[in-house]
Amino acid sequence: MEKKEHFKVLSVVFLVLKRSNEILLLRRYNTPWLKGYYSLVAGHLDGGETAKQAMIREAKEEANIVLKPEDLTVVHVMHRMRSGKEFMDVYLEADMWEGEVENREPERHDNLGWFHVDQLPEPFLPEVKYALENIARGIFYSEFDAFKIIK
Repeated sequence: MEKKEHFKVLSVVFLVLKRSNEILLLRRYNTPWLKGYYSLVAGHLDGGETAKQAMIREAKEEANIVLKPEDLTVVHVMHRMRSGKEFMDVYLEADMWEGEVENREPERHDNLGWFHVDQLPEPFLPEVKYALENIARGIFYSEFDAFKIIK
């Protein structure tokens, strides 16, 4: 009998970095999909690292800031489906960091800055906007399908 390979899900971390009533956002520029859309600092887990380790790495790579594991709190988890792939997204929140925010990937993001949490710019990645709405309502887990939002 042939052994069946287990299904694999991709994992992505998102940084909800807050400063007073503002949140750090970037605008996707030279990316494979959804160019011009705003989102959070984010990235895939590379393997052999925890969600917090991946977020610390991505924050340094994209925004030039240093985060500590103890300053990161998991605030939301989302099972997401998009383009025939499935993702398990982990949203980590922080309001403490070291360093000055700087766009370290201008070839991929043409804007990195602070925006009021109640006045998010458009266009905005719908799944990230949905996650932020759930975080604001204290909902820890959600599901998102690119064609249909599942509550």
